[in-house]
Amino acid sequence: MSLRFRQLQAFHAIIETGTVTAAAAQLGISQPGLSNLLAQLEREVRFRLFERQRGRLIPTPEAEILFREVETVVRGLDHVAQAVTDLQNKQAGQLQVASQHSISFGFMPRLIARFAQTRPDMAISFQSQYSTKIQEWVASGLFEIGICERPLMQDAFNVYPFYFETLLALPEGHPLARHDVLTPALLDGVPFIVMGPEHMTHRRTREAFQAAGAMLHARVHSHLFRNLLSFVKEGMGVALLDPFALDYDGEGGVVSRPFRPRILMDMCVITSRARPLSAVGEAFLEMLLAELATIAAPETDLP
Repeated sequence: MSLRFRQLQAFHAIIETGTVTAAAAQLGISQPGLSNLLAQLEREVRFRLFERQRGRLIPTPEAEILFREVETVVRGLDHVAQAVTDLQNKQAGQLQVASQHSISFGFMPRLIARFAQTRPDMAISFQSQYSTKIQEWVASGLFEIGICERPLMQDAFNVYPFYFETLLALPEGHPLARHDVLTPALLDGVPFIVMGPEHMTHRRTREAFQAAGAMLHARVHSHLFRNLLSFVKEGMGVALLDPFALDYDGEGGVVSRPFRPRILMDMCVITSRARPLSAVGEAFLEMLLAELATIAAPETDLP
């Protein structure tokens, strides 16, 4: 087998963008050229990578597995190419940050934009992903700074822990919004939109309801706090959300109330123990930690 990087890059771009047109534009090649690279790759691996359904390319299960292996390789070379460009242009450095999804939609872009105001020549690499992948990226050196949920999968990081109190989001006009504080007893049998069964907020909510002898009616399961928020706006139920999903939404349609007992979300900022931070990374880390500290639950309030 003789796999070429350009073939893997074309395959990665198609899955990442969703269409051949967008992938070709991302890579700066023609659509026929990209299709040819994909055909070469399928001949090499000897299995189909995509199925066509209503004009869309749907990755096969084999392609999904291959994508997970290819992603680190492709992103790694992208970082090498960016480093070369920075050296050629004598840029002031590169900020390399990855965060879990909920903090990435409003909080992180605003903080990075503020940091970049005095650094017009700084290159920025920012990605959002699931927490386990962020830990892999920081450990491998693809990113300098990561913000992720606990638990940590390995002992390879400098760790700065934070704990954030979740709030109960309800659709505007919901009868329970008349209460200043909501409890399992008040929410007994009320439809909930929840994270997956193993997520810390779902697990701790179940425990709180069980301790109160109340029924947690999990009507909808999803995997992102923004999804939970969208279901709340549609009137599907209520949800416990982290402060980032609520504070940076800006669209309205929901109200929030404290929930007791408090349900905390454990997060942390991580950097690699194996390599020092760049000057840019150190400066941003200082700003990031200070900003998160203004939102986090005070340590004196932790259970």
